[in-house]
Amino acid sequence: MPRQLLTFALVGVINTATYYGFYLLFLNWLPYLGAHILAFALSMTGSFFLNARFTYRIRPTWRKFLLFPLTNAANFLLTTAGVYAVVDVLHWGNRFAPLLASAAAIPVTFVVSRAVMLSREGDRKDCIKVQEYV
Repeated sequence: MPRQLLTFALVGVINTATYYGFYLLFLNWLPYLGAHILAFALSMTGSFFLNARFTYRIRPTWRKFLLFPLTNAANFLLTTAGVYAVVDVLHWGNRFAPLLASAAAIPVTFVVSRAVMLSREGDRKDCIKVQEYV
């Protein structure tokens, strides 16, 4: 599990950079919450494939792809509330709000992601076998 956590964190850095790039791009013509939602949806798709391949070393399936948004539901709620709090309550501005808000969501996302991505016993066994040879 330590390798998974480290890889998850690295994928998270890539995902955060992708999200933030999209967020800044969309912020040019959308309100900040619209930019946040659209950037989140796009980066989540990339996150699924990166986590399947590198973190959990499983074959992506339609079932897992369709369940993967559940892994980000808590993340989405926490970051959306955080973005709102940073921008509208604390008045710290909207440029760095998503980065601040996402920090608290990382542990929750890992736990839920691991449960969904390794939801079948066969996936857990395959993941363990691969880890033994790495």
